[in-house]
Amino acid sequence: MARLTQDDVAELNRRFEKAEPQEVLRWALSTFGRQVALAWSGAEDVAVLDMMHRIDPRAARVFTLDTGRLNPETYALIDEVRAKYKIEVEVVFPEAAAVEKMVRERGVNLFYQSLENRKECCGVRKVEPLNRVLKTL
Repeated sequence: MARLTQDDVAELNRRFEKAEPQEVLRWALSTFGRQVALAWSGAEDVAVLDMMHRIDPRAARVFTLDTGRLNPETYALIDEVRAKYKIEVEVVFPEAAAVEKMVRERGVNLFYQSLENRKECCGVRKVEPLNRVLKTL
């Protein structure tokens, strides 16, 4: 399918306004296949992943951002999801050189020091990696 126009989006919003989530996911997966992905950040997203997997296990593409600061429980959950659903969870990392430069110049916990530092940290660890994935969708 070609890129959606604003009119297409408006029509889809009307069409799916009262639809069940499974209906929306079924349409998206059948229309776009693996160009649709779930941005997975933890346990709260497993319900959507389960729906996607039930609709089309081959098309259920899932990715997560590893900022380098995730807790051990998150990594354990990624492994549990991989095992249960027998899918790849695409783990996307920030550019190592950018993280090293940022930490060298501003410290490991720079985001506690100022809003500017928080924005820089999120830009390096979250926004840039997310934009790389979005280019594939």
